[in-house]
Amino acid sequence: MFGVGLLAGACAVALVAGALGAVVQALTPVWARLPALAVLAAVVLSREAGLLRVKVPENRRLVPEHVAGAGPVAGALQFGFEMGTGMRTYSPSALPHLLLAALLLAVPLPGAFAAAAGFAAARWIVAAAAPVHDRTAGAAWQGRWRSARRPMALATALATVVALAAGVTR
Repeated sequence: MFGVGLLAGACAVALVAGALGAVVQALTPVWARLPALAVLAAVVLSREAGLLRVKVPENRRLVPEHVAGAGPVAGALQFGFEMGTGMRTYSPSALPHLLLAALLLAVPLPGAFAAAAGFAAARWIVAAAAPVHDRTAGAAWQGRWRSARRPMALATALATVVALAAGVTR
């Protein structure tokens, strides 16, 4: 149910962002929107590469315990929904913010739902991989993560920017 909640939350954001984006895209010429998005993409790439220190808006709270206490179905669904919106937890990356900007500035409404599915899938993969992690090798895993974190963030950012550019220029 967690995955269903993730997708529902991401689709709720996609609906609102896509509808607002349709208005923004109808009222703002493409020659103004795409360069603005390109500048934002460059800032995000620089941030993910560690070249810039830019704080991103985030709700620095964990999901409350009463959500988990709602039961295995309702709790997982609500927790997934809140994580799927991207507005209920920490945000170590600026990529969700870039995606939201793209939904407002360039992505047509149907594309917003494809982006929502990708966002939900990415969050689900992280949660699904967590049980595979060997918790007894904590220090070794932490060291591997620290050394790979920046290259992984940059690779993910590049993939996101390339995907957005390919989708926007069609």
